[in-house]
Amino acid sequence: MENTLSTRSLFEMSAPGRRGTQFPLPADGPALSDLLPAEVLAESAPGLPELTEPDVVRHFVNLSKRNMSVDSHFYPLGSCTMKYNPKRHERWAKFSGIGDLHPHIRPQDSQGMLRMLYESQKMLGEIAGLPAVSLQPAAGAQGEFTALLVAAAYFRDKGETRKKVVFPASAHGTNPASAALAGFECVQLDASQNGFVDVEQLAKHVDTDTAVFMITNPNTLGLFEKDIHRISQMLHDVGALVYIDGANMNAVLGITRPGDFGGDMMHYNVHKTFTGPHGAGGPGAGPIAVRDFLADYLPGPIVTKADGEDGNPVYDLATPSKSIGRVRSFFGNVGILLRGYFYLRTLGAHGLRRVSEDAILNANYLKERLRDVLPVPNGERCMHEFVASAKQLKDERGVTAMDIAKRLLDYGFHAPTVYFPLVVAEALMMEPTETESLETLDAFVEAIQAIAKEDPEFLKEAPHTTPVRRPDEVAAARKPVLCWDACLDG
Repeated sequence: MENTLSTRSLFEMSAPGRRGTQFPLPADGPALSDLLPAEVLAESAPGLPELTEPDVVRHFVNLSKRNMSVDSHFYPLGSCTMKYNPKRHERWAKFSGIGDLHPHIRPQDSQGMLRMLYESQKMLGEIAGLPAVSLQPAAGAQGEFTALLVAAAYFRDKGETRKKVVFPASAHGTNPASAALAGFECVQLDASQNGFVDVEQLAKHVDTDTAVFMITNPNTLGLFEKDIHRISQMLHDVGALVYIDGANMNAVLGITRPGDFGGDMMHYNVHKTFTGPHGAGGPGAGPIAVRDFLADYLPGPIVTKADGEDGNPVYDLATPSKSIGRVRSFFGNVGILLRGYFYLRTLGAHGLRRVSEDAILNANYLKERLRDVLPVPNGERCMHEFVASAKQLKDERGVTAMDIAKRLLDYGFHAPTVYFPLVVAEALMMEPTETESLETLDAFVEAIQAIAKEDPEFLKEAPHTTPVRRPDEVAAARKPVLCWDACLDG
């Protein structure tokens, strides 16, 4: 049975007069309230819980034990790419020369930091096959939005008023959201039977009013778009741009480059591809890479390199001549960017390719072992992820994708992504990543095989071992309870 103390909130545990620390003040000295200007003082003390240090530590350690993370469980969350975060990269990112730099420090006093960021720009440009890079965007979705603002500025500078952004039905939801926010008209293609972009249907929407075609490659079904070069040429023939959603770069590192198969712009998700921590809504970094003719429109500052008077390189910050302006404060989310930098420097070109090869191998192994229980509607082979369907189980036994996902928690596995993409009925989207062992994958397969044979009514009550089981998900999303009642009362 779970310790009762671990289920209580900090407010329930609070007792008047308890403290984790005491700040020493001279007996004859002024009161704390006398040391601050009156205009910054609150009218009353905040309604915070009063606790000892052991109470607080135990509370948060117990909460952490309820979490599933890449450090504690197998986490095959498709599309989101929950990669292991190497601990030495975490440690390096906290070095005082990095973590303690003041954000307003002068370039001449931060040459080491700027050198790492400059080298990050160069490496990301090389991996993408797109030479101009901005590290500014704070997340993948903001990277998309930023790149579309760059596209809008480019066409505006040419005197063109292109309105349409086209994307497949399987696109990440952030694609149309970013396009709409950037002022474009969104055009969604119908889902195809084979999981790939229907080139003939796309051709009907490609004209001189088309600004950008947004595509994830490999796509959201885990398939490499075999017609990507033809698609890119089709867009380029009418003067439009091709945007590559970089969410699935973990499948192609060192194997192929978006710039080589026709992409003009892309974003990286540092947490998905280069192991920045991922969860709880952040932190994030979404650097973008573009072709050289779009470089002048990038958000600044960009890190530059020049030869100093002594022959040593000098790093500085510059804003491109036609920049769309800042999209993030200071250098960008440096802590996450540098975790990506350390990852790239650790692995090198050969190591990056090995990452993708192993990710693809793991995904195909998992797919083949599960095919009798959870068939995959699209593709004989996949890239780094695949989308299985529980439709047959639902039709035959009434067992849904959600039932499987919830029951997996009892077996000690995080669930795959469910019900996305929408083009697959009862979708279970799985991505094992490159670091998972054969034994882990086999254990996961055996758990799903066992779940498929369990009583459907028992499954509909799962999970059976977690403190929270099946909340009202609509109410949780639309009416979240974010504050303890006592907090609201006073």
